[in-house]
Amino acid sequence: MSTSSAGERTGQQHLAHVVFIAGAAAVGGFLFGYDSSNINGAVLGIQRHFDVGEAITGLTVSSALIGSAVGAWFGGVLSRRAGRIRTMKLAAILFFVSAIGAMFPFSVWDLAIWRVVGGVAIGVASVIGPAYIAEVAPPAYRGRLASLQQLAIVLGIGSSALVNWFIKDSSPIGADGTHDINGMLGGVEAWQWMLGAAAVPAVIYFVLASIIPESPHYLVSMGRFDQARAVLAQVEGDGADADAKLADIRRELSTERRPAIRDILGGKLGLLPIVWIGIALAAFQQFVGINVIFYYSDTLWHSVGQNTDSLLISMVSPTINIIGTLIAIAFIDRIGRKPLLLIGSVGMAIGLGVAAIAFGNAVTVDGALRLPGVWGPVALVFANVFVLSFALSWGVILWVLLGEMFPLRIREAALAVGTAANWVANWIVTVSFPSMGAWNLSVTYWIYAAFAVLSIPFVLKFIKETKGTAIEDVR
Repeated sequence: MSTSSAGERTGQQHLAHVVFIAGAAAVGGFLFGYDSSNINGAVLGIQRHFDVGEAITGLTVSSALIGSAVGAWFGGVLSRRAGRIRTMKLAAILFFVSAIGAMFPFSVWDLAIWRVVGGVAIGVASVIGPAYIAEVAPPAYRGRLASLQQLAIVLGIGSSALVNWFIKDSSPIGADGTHDINGMLGGVEAWQWMLGAAAVPAVIYFVLASIIPESPHYLVSMGRFDQARAVLAQVEGDGADADAKLADIRRELSTERRPAIRDILGGKLGLLPIVWIGIALAAFQQFVGINVIFYYSDTLWHSVGQNTDSLLISMVSPTINIIGTLIAIAFIDRIGRKPLLLIGSVGMAIGLGVAAIAFGNAVTVDGALRLPGVWGPVALVFANVFVLSFALSWGVILWVLLGEMFPLRIREAALAVGTAANWVANWIVTVSFPSMGAWNLSVTYWIYAAFAVLSIPFVLKFIKETKGTAIEDVR
């Protein structure tokens, strides 16, 4: 065997090891997607079981997002003090406890509380995943490896849709001849299994978090230099100078104080300009209404007459989401973050605009909305044009940029603020959609389309390209 062949095999093994480490960390993203969207299939069952209307439904579905904002806010502090790995394990435990609690609620209110607990875990995972991957990934692969977080999120969303459909398909037949998610299945109603199933990936996350190495940045901050050097040798490869990388980290950490909110204060509006850009980036990602598709699609398509199997129809969007994410992973380190954002914004505006026109043609039949003629298929197609455009751009790039756009001296605090802003914006959209959709579905989608259009000049003016830049060099 030639020396070059042996070196190539070693390089492939090293890359596979790095991908495994990043992928294991990204399982938190899988639970992020799974736990936040498994409520989709259960919404109608919850409404019927507890006899609640749109406003209470919106509060119950969105309650997880309140916890997510809290988890995102404190996730950085936890990871700095306890370490990245212990923080992942804590998130896994919270995911598990939330799933079991939500499966056996006594009322809609304690269901909401268990959703908040799960939301805290989601928020922690949304912070720790991108930060950990950014710290262990070699710069040449960082964009693609950081994209594993979003790939895991969309796989979680898709898996929850598949599991929900399987559970519904296994539920008893109701009086109307369709499967009844309020029917008893193994001693509890089918929708309860939909919520409890999240316990399985939570256990897997805990196990994987137990076998991957601690972040070298955290190890250096704790003075554990030999361990940090060993981890750097693992992730940078035998040909890399682990001592030089270690020196870079030590030098950067020696010049920074412990991150605090005061570090991001400044400027005319109270925060540093780069922090406001991160907040706006996070808010735009949610104000286009993406999570309406993933939290309410079963209810949405049922409400406009696509009810032959609205939950099965809902599986189309997660599948397209996965395809779009794979496209983003393939191109993010080739053409860069900014061009993909712009492509996605244009596609989202078109998809949302046409969907809004389709919903504007809805008619009321026997007190229920229906999309006549071709408008039903048109709404489905362009809603998924929107999903594809989002997935290949904003869905991935937000988390990549939040992990790499801030200077290291403020990155932890700025990442926490940006992620918390994302969850607050998510909560606003999620809690408002049931009432807004019932008021005027077309206008609601026009509002989302307007944010997609506004995101274009925002990206052109404020977003800087970070492709290929080492996070220690971001200023």
